[in-house]
Amino acid sequence: MAAKYIFVTGGVVSGLGKGITAASLGRLLKARGLRVTMQKFDPYLNVDPGTMNPFQHGEVFVTDDGAETDLDLGHYERFIDESLSQNSNVTSGRIYYNVIQKERNGDYGGSTVQVIPHITNEIKERISATRDNVDVAIIEVGGTVG
Repeated sequence: MAAKYIFVTGGVVSGLGKGITAASLGRLLKARGLRVTMQKFDPYLNVDPGTMNPFQHGEVFVTDDGAETDLDLGHYERFIDESLSQNSNVTSGRIYYNVIQKERNGDYGGSTVQVIPHITNEIKERISATRDNVDVAIIEVGGTVG
């Protein structure tokens, strides 16, 4: 059976509890016997929150593989009782960094690198990388829309 995806998005205000809501949903689905994983997408251009001011962004959560990630990953791990990795924390900066690395390595065969299709394909690859061995992937989209 193919994994199902649930996207948790917010409005024009950050800090409304999307992370706890997503984690709670994960806990409920896991209690129903489903295999659950979670991801957090953030729109900022930092590669990860490790060097960001904690007064602006909040504390970082360090995963078992040593990645400095968004604090919400700590909530996810505790609620769904699963160890997550750096692949569960995706930023716009990381997406752009990966695409630029691929361009520098010649992966695009000299073609012009553009937002569509290269950036959008990288986002889709990061989402689909979570689908192995799970029934549901919950993806929180952080930030604001306004």
